[in-house]
Formats: sequence, C-alpha cells, structure tokens
Amino acid sequence: MSDTATTETLGFQTEVAKLLHLMIHSLYSNKEIFLRELVSNAADASDKLRFESLAHPELLAEDTELGIWIDFDADAHTITLRDNGIGMSRDEVISNLGTIARSGTADFVKNLSGDQQKDSHLIGQFGVGFYSAFVVAKQVDVRTRRAGLAASEGVFWSSQGEGEFSVGTIERAQRGTEIVLHLRDEATEYADGWRLRGIIHKYAEHIGIPVYMLKTQDETQGDDEKGEKEVAWEAINQAAALWTRPRTEISDDEYKAFYKHISHDFSDPATWSHNKVEGKLEYTSLLYIPTRAPFDLFNREAPKGLKLYVQRVFIMDDAEQFLPLYLRFVKGVIDSNDLPLNVSREILQSNPSIETIRSTLTKRVLDMLAKMAESQPESYQSFWDTFGAVLKEGVVEDHGNQEKLASLFRFASSRQADEKQNLSLDTYISQMPADQKAIYYVTAESFQAGRQSPHMEIFRKKDIDVLVMTDRVDEWMMSWLREYQGKSFVHVGKGDLSLDDVSAEDQKKAQETQEAEHGDLLKRLKDALGEQITEAKVSSRLVDSPACLVVAEGDIGLATRQMLEAAGQKLPPSKPRMEVNLDHALIKRMEVETDESRFKALSTVLYGQAALAEGMQLKDPSLFVGQLNQLLAQLLG
Repeated sequence: MSDTATTETLGFQTEVAKLLHLMIHSLYSNKEIFLRELVSNAADASDKLRFESLAHPELLAEDTELGIWIDFDADAHTITLRDNGIGMSRDEVISNLGTIARSGTADFVKNLSGDQQKDSHLIGQFGVGFYSAFVVAKQVDVRTRRAGLAASEGVFWSSQGEGEFSVGTIERAQRGTEIVLHLRDEATEYADGWRLRGIIHKYAEHIGIPVYMLKTQDETQGDDEKGEKEVAWEAINQAAALWTRPRTEISDDEYKAFYKHISHDFSDPATWSHNKVEGKLEYTSLLYIPTRAPFDLFNREAPKGLKLYVQRVFIMDDAEQFLPLYLRFVKGVIDSNDLPLNVSREILQSNPSIETIRSTLTKRVLDMLAKMAESQPESYQSFWDTFGAVLKEGVVEDHGNQEKLASLFRFASSRQADEKQNLSLDTYISQMPADQKAIYYVTAESFQAGRQSPHMEIFRKKDIDVLVMTDRVDEWMMSWLREYQGKSFVHVGKGDLSLDDVSAEDQKKAQETQEAEHGDLLKRLKDALGEQITEAKVSSRLVDSPACLVVAEGDIGLATRQMLEAAGQKLPPSKPRMEVNLDHALIKRMEVETDESRFKALSTVLYGQAALAEGMQLKDPSLFVGQLNQLLAQLLG
C-alpha cells in the first residue's frame, strides 16, 4: 500500500461479523458458491457502468471493452478476480464491504440458530454476496477505483473476516475492482484452472459479460520470437444474456443457473416462463417461481421486483412497477425495446406502457401457477404452503384477477383428518350436494380449533363439508372475496345461518316460536352477562354444545379482533350475541334455576366456555376459574 498515512482499521457492522462467522462454518457444503457471487457482483458493476455512461460517456472512454478476468497461483494458493466496471470510492468501500445495506438484517441475524444445516438454508434465503469469499479465503484483499475519479483516489481494503478490516488510499491507474483471495488450507483445490472453469460454466455461462481466463499451457500458441511463452486470455463463457437467446437453445440447467445468478438462492426454481412479445410493445421477460421464500417475504417494504434492462442495457434492480405487490416473490428479468434509456422509477410510474406490461406479466405468472397446479400438484402444494398467504393478498389488491386467484387457492376442510390435505374451490364445488348453494367456511387459529368449533356441529350432523381457514390473512381476505363460480361464501360463525335444506322463512318461524316459549331464559342470560353480549338467542347451529358466540355478518371474528387489538389496532366496537342449545342438559338446568347468584355464575361459565371455543382469551380468567370451581364444589356436595 503506497499511502499508509490514510490507512485505518474499522470494525464490521455487528450483523456482518455474525454473518461472516456463521457463513464460514455453515456453508461447508456449498463452498464453490463464492465464485458465483463474486462474478455476479463483477457483472453488476459492469452493468452499472454502462448505465452511468449513458449520461457520462467519458466514464467508458478509457476502456470500452468490459469484462471479468480470473487468474490463480497454485503455489501461493491465491485466486484473483478483476473487472473494469464501475468500481468503488473510499466511502463506498466502507459502506458496501463493512455493512449489509439491506432492510431486515437485524431480524435475519436473530433467526440464525447456530445449527449448520438450518443456518445454511437461511443464509441461502438471504443471499451471501461478497462475504461468501470468506468461506474459502482466510484473507481477502480488494483494490478498486471508481470510474471518473483520479488514479490517486484508488482504495485498498483487506480483512481476515474476524471482526475488523483495514482500508487505505492507493494509486490505481485502472478503474474497476480487483479481489485477491488467500485460500484457506482446506480450500486450496480452487487454485486450479480446470476447477475454476467448471464453476464458471456451471454458474456464469449465461451472463452478458465475458469471463476471461489464461489459456492452459498446452493451449498456448508456442514461443514468440524472443523464445518467451505467450500469455493469452480467452473468454470461457458465452457472454450472451440468456434471455436474448432462443428458448430452444437454452437447457434447463442454464435456466436454473441463471435463476441462482439473479436471486442468489441456492435452490432450483419451481418453474419459469421465457417469452418474447412483439407488436405494439416489444419486450422479453424471463420469470421464475422460487421454491423457497426469502426471509423478508412478509416485509412489504423490502426491495422486490424484476431486473430491468432497456435494449439490453441494465437499468435497475428491483423494478417493482412490473408486478403487483402480492407477486413480490417472483424473480426474473424484463428487457424492453420501447422504454427510454434514461428511464427512472418516476418515469416508470407515469409511463402508460408499464400498466400494459404489468397486466400481461401478472396474467403470465398466474397462468404459470395454474399450469403447475394442474401438471405438478405436489410441487404446487409445496409452493402454496410457502407463498399461499402472500398470494391471498391479491384478492384485495387485484380485483380484476380475483376469480383466477381464487382458483389457485387451497384450503383444508372439515371432512379431512389432516390439514395438509388441501383442496381447491373447484374440487369443493364438485363435491357439493346438488342442492347446496353456498361455500361454507370457518376461520380459526388452528385446524383443530376450526374443525371442532361449536359452529360446525350442525354441519357435521348433516355431513356438509366446511373449509377451515387458519392463516391470519384469511378473515381480511374473505371480507373481499364474496363469491366464486356463482357460489356465495358463508362464514358458519357469523350472522343468521340458514342451511340449504331448510327455507329461511320456515327456520325464522321455528326460531321465533322457540324464543317466545323461552323468552324468560334468554332475558335472564342477557341480564346476567350484561355488556358482554348484544342479546341471547336460540341457536340453529348447535347439536352437542350448550352455547356459542356469534358476531354480525361482515364483522371481524372474535379471535381475530382480539389479536388485532393486542397489536395496537383500533377497531370499531363490536359485541357478539350468545346462541344457546335448548336441548342441552346445562341449558335445561339453567332454565329452572331459581337462585339468581348461581344462575349468574352459570352464565359466566357458559360465556367463558363459548369464548374459549372461539380461540379467545378471557379478560378475567381468575373469575372464570373461581366460579367454575365454586360450581364444581357445589356439585360434589
């Protein structure tokens, strides 16, 4: 280093230090990933230089042929990777190599458990980038200069990945970045030309930047006139952007490798779609459905979107304008011939072509999922288990595709013993009795809670299947999804219930007769429970249970309301009504109870039981337990 006066030693961001330690010890089975990540970063640096040169052509003037050069020294156990891309300034080096500039990093680190197998999977979800170099290197040296800065503003960075790094100013004639990896003893196998070539062919065959390596000794052209060996660099990848090639010329392995390049995921994608659109608008899209969710999937503010190219020039990562938010798990590339090269996020927001492309890409993704559901049901079930809760957001955000989205949904049902045995709405409808006009469902905290809910008793008796929905988003979603294939949705625990085999008028008359006959009991219940309920009514739902709580049609379920209020959300006031089963022994006993204090205690216990059956938490558990114990003591004499 030529200028030691400006050298300083700094500490890594806490999250980086933890991540480095865990990566070094967790990625033991994926060591070769380091080269994929470093080549990917170098390619991104070239893309960014091309983009900046649109406004500042002088940045490219000194060296117009962009590339990535890889060399190694088997004796010194080093690998050197160099690019002539955008490079970094001193501040950028400290920021980019000393911190992880990514939202949710702290939450990510909290989830790391120290278990190698689990953490390897989680790190794969996060993306490892530059820090993967330390999986194979005991020391990493970086020399870089940002395009447009003077040669005297080069930067040297070095670290052994153990909590701190050194950074200083150097003289550097070339723009771009050079990384030297000093390999660990157990990773010296990578200082080998054939091994490095194999990894490049596996992971970087598809990128649009040539990757060069020196020809092996038996490939050189012989000695020159002075009797010295010639040094020749050769491109070892196709250096053609994969999405620009015809689909018939691209293998599945190449598609999978490209997915890993753009997503930094270790796993293969579940499926993909590669299309070229010509006509009024011309663009090419390559879209992937992942098999694993990123750790920040449910953070709606996290970066998401497609890589945007215009006429094969990289414009931006995470162009979120081309897909709705509920499809934020989709990875891929879009390359447009119609957008201006100086396009920005603001221009994308106002460009009329974007909405057309967005609509087409959205339908393409939904068609991909429909095709997977039909031809690969097991793979689709795995997708649904991973991304289903996010896809449900589309019911609210994308009204035009509601029906298509609903056809992709999968739910457990009351006839199934296992919540994993999901069925589609089409399957549910095909299995309905001919006279059933509605799709019945219940929302609950868990499958067993929903399946055993008191509201389900009349449906079990009549052998009517009920969908059991357990995602926290379900109740909100169903407030927007009112019907499917002409069948309305009916929540079995809300409002007045009228089954298809009994006319609403007949049921209403029967209920009015019963309530007139037992009006005194219903009034005493209301008086005993006071403001906890709106009214007490005779139930048409119950068969085995003495009572249940019912909220109004269109209101939020009791357990969901309690959860939202606990999270600090203010909701409009709402109280349930209590419905009682006149055939139950407890209700019959209460009807003849003359001691009002005992009747009130029984009423409190009855309400508590009904609330617990709904998955609610009691406001005063000690009162409930005390009165229950008192009644048991009286029963025991």
